Amino acid sequence: MSTGGNKKKRVATVVLAVIITGVVFVVGVLGGIWGFLLLSNTNNTGIKNFRKSIGLAENPTIPSIQTIQIKEESALIEAVKKVSPSVVSVASTVNGQDIFGTSFQNEANGSGFIFSSDGYILTNKHVVDGQTSVTVVLNDATEYDAKVVSTDPLNDLAVLKIEAKDLPVVELGNSDTIEIGQRVIAVGNAFGEFQNTVTTGIISAKNRSITAGGGFGRSERIGGLIQTDAAVNPGNSGGPLVDLGGKVVGINTAIASTSGSSSGVSFAIPVNSLKGVVDSVKKYGRIVRPALGVRYMPITKAIAERNNLTVQYGALVSRGEKPNEVAVMPGSPAEKAGLKEGDIILSINGEDINIDNQLSMLVAQYQIGDEVSLEIIRDGKKQTVKVTLAELK
Repeated sequence: MSTGGNKKKRVATVVLAVIITGVVFVVGVLGGIWGFLLLSNTNNTGIKNFRKSIGLAENPTIPSIQTIQIKEESALIEAVKKVSPSVVSVASTVNGQDIFGTSFQNEANGSGFIFSSDGYILTNKHVVDGQTSVTVVLNDATEYDAKVVSTDPLNDLAVLKIEAKDLPVVELGNSDTIEIGQRVIAVGNAFGEFQNTVTTGIISAKNRSITAGGGFGRSERIGGLIQTDAAVNPGNSGGPLVDLGGKVVGINTAIASTSGSSSGVSFAIPVNSLKGVVDSVKKYGRIVRPALGVRYMPITKAIAERNNLTVQYGALVSRGEKPNEVAVMPGSPAEKAGLKEGDIILSINGEDINIDNQLSMLVAQYQIGDEVSLEIIRDGKKQTVKVTLAELK
């Protein structure tokens, strides 16, 4: 009897559970249908009034992430269309001989962009360093022999000239107004074989300083750079870095990589550093830079301690390793202003000199004939010296 009773109780329990589950399911379905009707866009006046009474919009709209994405993609596409016709591929050849007298050729590939409709092109100096011949390929695949007009003694820049007219030119932007996190586009001849490759990224940092290799064992210190995570590879050097308005904000010049390919860390020279080059080429037919005429050592904490200096920033006027590498060049603006070996130049027109804001970079901001005020330390005492900048011959 007890066994039969237990069976009846279990059956009753199962039946009750099924009934409860069914009721919950039906209620859930009805609730979902009611909620859908309540919140949907409908012309039912009663539902509209109810939604209004509890503070719901009469015709609700959902913000569309897709709209934002479409707008950004459209801006990217238009920017690429704007700049691409002005981007060129640059191939240079260097003839040489090995120790056995056997002739050989080394080829280098890079990118550039047209800044003057009569054939002036800007690229990196290391792309054409030591070249024997240079060829430029336009976006429409037309090839031209190019002449190296001038190279910049301060930055990794070179100006080329091809014999052509009515060429499309880039629009230069303002690198002083760019922001970290801002979207940018890199265009160039990736790996020397994929012409006008387009990659995108953001501005990762500003005012970076690096020591960049220039090939053949050469290297140079470059400061004030824009860091970006846009994919930049060998062959992209000299190509433009562009904002979403299609304006050039920098020239791609170096990558941080152990493998020789993109690592998500690349560097560009700010376009505002290029404008003086563009202006001087148009005015003089070559790159002309104002100069002080001193050799110097950027002061760091380690250098200050090693030389018992009283400051840990500035530029120490010092001679080079060779006998002819004097600290102050004869006939230079520095000599005329009375600067001497051992002077420490602290600032130019109130702007401090440091490892990321070097003397040569600050001087490059001025024009030939400008008078600047230098704060210096001589024999442990601060003083001010006026210097009129000039071109070194």
